[in-house]
Amino acid sequence: MKRRINHVTVLGSGIMGSGIAAHFANIGVEVLMLDIVPSELTEAEQKKGLTKEDKAVRNRIATENLEKLKKSNPALLYSPKFAERIKVGNFDDDMQKIKNTDWIIEVVVERLDIKKSVYEKIEQYRKPGTLVSSNTSGIPIHMLTEGRSEDFKQYFAGTHFFNPVRYLPLLEIIPTKDTAPEIIDFYMNYGAKFLGKTTVLAKDTPAFIANRIGIFGIMNLFHNVKKLGLSVSAIDKLTGPVIGRPKSATFRTADVVGLDTLVHVAEGVHRSGIEIDKYKNQFVLPDFIEAMMKNQWLGSKTDGGFYKKVKDAEGKSLILELNLGTLEYEEQVKNSFPTLELTKTIEKPIDRFKVLINGKDKAGELYRSMLGALFAYVSDKVPEISDEIYKIDDAMRAGFGWENGPFEIWDAVGIAKGIELAKEAGYEVSDWAKKMTEKGETFYKVNDAGQKTFFDEKSNEYQSIPGQEAFIILDNIRKNKTLWSNSGSAIQDLEDGIINFEIRSKMNSLGGEVLDGLNRAIDLAEKEYDGLVIANQGANFSVGANLAMILMMAIDQDWDDLNMAIAYFQKTMMRVRYSSIPTVVAPHGLTLGGGCEITMHADRVVAAAETYIGLVEFGVGVIPGGGGSKELTLRTMKKLHKDDVKNNRLRDAFMNIAMGKVATSAYEAFDMDILQHGKDFVVVNKNRQIAEAKKVALLMAEQGYTKPIEQQVRVLGKEALGMFYVGTDQMLAGNFISEHDKKIADKLAYVMVGGKLSEPTMVSEQYLLNLERETFLQLCGERKTLERIQYMLQKGKALRN
Repeated sequence: MKRRINHVTVLGSGIMGSGIAAHFANIGVEVLMLDIVPSELTEAEQKKGLTKEDKAVRNRIATENLEKLKKSNPALLYSPKFAERIKVGNFDDDMQKIKNTDWIIEVVVERLDIKKSVYEKIEQYRKPGTLVSSNTSGIPIHMLTEGRSEDFKQYFAGTHFFNPVRYLPLLEIIPTKDTAPEIIDFYMNYGAKFLGKTTVLAKDTPAFIANRIGIFGIMNLFHNVKKLGLSVSAIDKLTGPVIGRPKSATFRTADVVGLDTLVHVAEGVHRSGIEIDKYKNQFVLPDFIEAMMKNQWLGSKTDGGFYKKVKDAEGKSLILELNLGTLEYEEQVKNSFPTLELTKTIEKPIDRFKVLINGKDKAGELYRSMLGALFAYVSDKVPEISDEIYKIDDAMRAGFGWENGPFEIWDAVGIAKGIELAKEAGYEVSDWAKKMTEKGETFYKVNDAGQKTFFDEKSNEYQSIPGQEAFIILDNIRKNKTLWSNSGSAIQDLEDGIINFEIRSKMNSLGGEVLDGLNRAIDLAEKEYDGLVIANQGANFSVGANLAMILMMAIDQDWDDLNMAIAYFQKTMMRVRYSSIPTVVAPHGLTLGGGCEITMHADRVVAAAETYIGLVEFGVGVIPGGGGSKELTLRTMKKLHKDDVKNNRLRDAFMNIAMGKVATSAYEAFDMDILQHGKDFVVVNKNRQIAEAKKVALLMAEQGYTKPIEQQVRVLGKEALGMFYVGTDQMLAGNFISEHDKKIADKLAYVMVGGKLSEPTMVSEQYLLNLERETFLQLCGERKTLERIQYMLQKGKALRN
C-alpha cells in the first residue's frame, strides 16, 4: 500500500523541533507543532489580564518558537509564506489531534523518562499504523520503545536530523529490531526523495555514525592542539576550506554548535563503555575543555567560547581567540604555513592531501597526525557502526559539511600511506583495511557502467552503491561519456538522445571558452541529439561573467572587442532560447548574473531548492548585459493584466535589478519572475537534479518540440522613463543612493522602457538587447564602475562609491 504524508505532528518546538517543522512545511506538508504548557504567566501576560487557562498562554512556548523560526537568519523556510503551513498547540490540549496525522516526530528534551511519558500520551490517541519517530541523538533507540505496543514498535525508528535542518542534508535512520522492513524502506526513500536528504541507515550505537566520527575527530584535535603548539585560529585555518571543510573549521564550529553539545556527545560515548582503550581516552575531556565548561564559555550562546567578540578603544568589533595554555583571550595573530602555499594552484581539496601530508612544517605535522588517527578510527568502526564504508562517507559529507569522506580521503593519499600515517599517530588500522594493500586496491572504483562501487568488508568484493539509478553523477560518467571538452567546459552524453553541457571554469565563471562550448553543445544537439541539459555539480552553478576579462578590456579601452564579447554572450543566450531542440537548465547554489541569464533563457528550469539566483550586475557598476534586463522586461510586460498600473509592475522588476536582489531559495525566485510558474519546477534533493532535468528534456522532445517563435515586447517609452527619473532623484536626495548608483539606475530604466520612445510601442527582443549592450559598454567606460569591478575581484564584495 502506498503511504502518503500530508500532515506531520512535531512534538517539541525548540531549535530542532521548529527546524524539522519548517522543513516539512518547505515541501508542502501541513504541520502541527506542540510544546508544553507554561508553568507561570509572564509579566506581559499578567498586564493583559490573561490567566493560565487562556489559549494564548497555554500555546505560548510553541507560538514564540514559531515567531523565532519566521525571523531566523539564515532562513529555515524557503519562503516566509510557508509559515502558514505550521499550526501550534500544546501537549495537554492538542495531543488528541495526532489521530489525524500521518507521522509523529518527537523532539523533546534528551531525557529517557520524559520521552517515555510523551510516548504514553501518544499511545492514547495514535491511530494504528501511524509513523512515530524520535530525533534523539544521545539515547539508544531500542530503549525508547520499552513498554510500547507491538504496532507502535513496528512503525517506530530514530530519524536523526542535523541542525540547521534546511541546510545540512544528513538524515540518519536508526531502526530497532522491531521496526518493519517496509517502514525502514519508507523512511529511507521519503527522506531522500521528498525531504531532499542524504538518508543513511545507521545502527543503534552511541552517537550513530556522523557524530561518532565527527566528535572523535574534534576531540582528537583537542587532545593534540597543545602538543602541536598551534593556536586556535591556526588550527581553524588548517582545518577549513583548504581541506574541503566548512569555513567554521574546528573551533568556530564548536562555538556555533555549542561546546556543551559537543561535550554531551563525547561524554555519552565515553560513558557507554563501547570504545576500547586505544580510543576511549580520546573521549575524555582535556583540562582546558573542563575549565571552559566550568566558566560557561560555551560559544555563540554565551559571552564567548574559543573566540570572543569585543569592542576596541575606538568602538570597532574585534574577535579575540582563547589561548588554551593561559585560558586568556588574546588578539589573533596572522598564521602562515609554507605547506599551504604549495597547494594554492590545486583547485580541488581532494587533490591537496598528498601535498599536505608531506609538509615539513607544523601544518604537515598536524595533517599527518589528524589523518592517521582518522583512518585508524573509521576502519575500526566497520562493521560496528556501519557495515558499508560509503555510509560513513555519506554521513560525514552530509552531516558535517565535508567535501570528501574519510575513505575517499584515504584513497586520495593511498591505502598504504594511510596505514603508515596511522602508525605514526600511534594507531593500527583494522585487519580488513591492511589486506587491501595486498591487492593494491582502492576503497572505491567506478565501473564500466558509470556506477560507483565500494569495497565491501563482508564479501571481500566491490559492490555497487545502491540508489544510483536515481542519480546522474558527472564524475562517474566523465571518463566514458565525454564527447568534447575545452579549458572551461565539457559535453557529456547522458544517453537516450540527451547531452549535457557542463561549465567547468574557475568558480564556473562565464568567459569565451564557456560560451564557445555552449554554442558547440547546441550545434551538436541540433544535429545529432534530441535535447540539451545545461548542468554541473560544482559548489555553485555559476557566479556570472568573467569580470577580470571585462576589466582588462575596459582598462585597455578595447571597446570593439568588448562590444563583440557582449554581443556574443547575447547571441548565445538567444540560441539557448531559440534553438531547435529543448534546453533545460539545472541551477543550484550561487546562480548570479550571467548564470541567472542562462537560466532565464532556457525552455525549462529544474532548479535545486537551494538556489540563490539573481541579476547582481548593479553591484559592479553595470546592468545585466546578457539579456537579463531584456528578459525581465519582457516577462513583466507579458504578465500585465487589463487593470494593472503598468509603471508599478515594471518598477518592481526594475528594483529587483537595481537592488541586486538575490532569491534565497528557488521558491523565492518564482516571486521575482526569474522562475516561472507552470513551466519551471524545483527539486529538493540536488543529487537528483540532472536526472530530473534529463527526464524533462526527453518528455519535451517526445511531445514534439518545435522551435519557439521570436517575441515582440511592448515597452512604455518616455512617460515611464520620467517616472523612474523622479524616483531616482528622490532616492539621491534622501541619501539612499550615490551619484553613481543613480547613473546606473537611470540607464537601466532607459533600457527597460525601450529608450525615449514617444509612446508605448511594440519592439523586438533584439531592439532591447541592442539598448542593453550599448548601455553596458557606456558604463564600462565609467571610472567608478571600474573601481567597483576591481574591488569585487580583490575583496569579493560590492563597493558602493
